[in-house]
Amino acid sequence: MPLYEHVFIARQDLSNAQAEGLIDHFSTILSDQGGKLVGQEYWGVKTMAYKINKNRKGHYAYMRSDAPAPAVQEMERLMRLHDDVMRVMTVKVDAHDEGPSVQMQKRDDRGDRGDRRR
Repeated sequence: MPLYEHVFIARQDLSNAQAEGLIDHFSTILSDQGGKLVGQEYWGVKTMAYKINKNRKGHYAYMRSDAPAPAVQEMERLMRLHDDVMRVMTVKVDAHDEGPSVQMQKRDDRGDRGDRRR
């Protein structure tokens, strides 16, 4: 089955438990459609570059899935209809990376970026 990565932003006035509950809710939708959730991360409340629906901040969540395309389309459709979800992005990938995402790694673990003074 194809591999996907999903990131969604939920409203800032939700509690952390409610935002993490959204991940569980959407993972059950995937599993009902014949897919499975490989990994998930809750990134916390972050400030956005611009306002979305009058919100400056949002709860960010990241999911890795192994699911057929119709299951992903149904999950995205339900995410877009959900009142608490403001934005959704899904990307098809060739392989999932091992370990935490770049967002969850410490700055020291990300590697050398080279000399930026040029």
